[in-house]
Amino acid sequence: MISVKKNYKNKFLLLIIILFLAQFLQKELFSVEPDEILKNKQQELLARKISKNVRCLVCQNQSIDDSDAPLAKDLRILIRKKIQEEYTAEEIYQFLTNRYGDFILLKPPFQLNTLALWILPFVFLFIAIFFIFFTRKKLS
Repeated sequence: MISVKKNYKNKFLLLIIILFLAQFLQKELFSVEPDEILKNKQQELLARKISKNVRCLVCQNQSIDDSDAPLAKDLRILIRKKIQEEYTAEEIYQFLTNRYGDFILLKPPFQLNTLALWILPFVFLFIAIFFIFFTRKKLS
């Protein structure tokens, strides 16, 4: 009986390790299709760098580099066209934010209109700690 439980524990531990390692390997798999890749390696590296910082508007918490959505593919192609037209990374980011707003960036800039995005997580954390502290104090 004990050896059966131990065997299940070992299998469960092995499954957890495999799933954990799969997450690291998954980062290397991108949704960029072969026909999108630029021939110039420097331009392709720039396109990848920009694509990793641009939010997929369909998936929302995924970069367009990782997304399979058709809109993400269109944005990747658009970025590559802009790079071939010799736009800088800053000009491409500016073009995308003018077109889609700051939401398109996975890390929006610290501005007055994005202040809530930067401050509210800390406010909610403070409220949660305050709530937990006083709830535990009342229970004691």
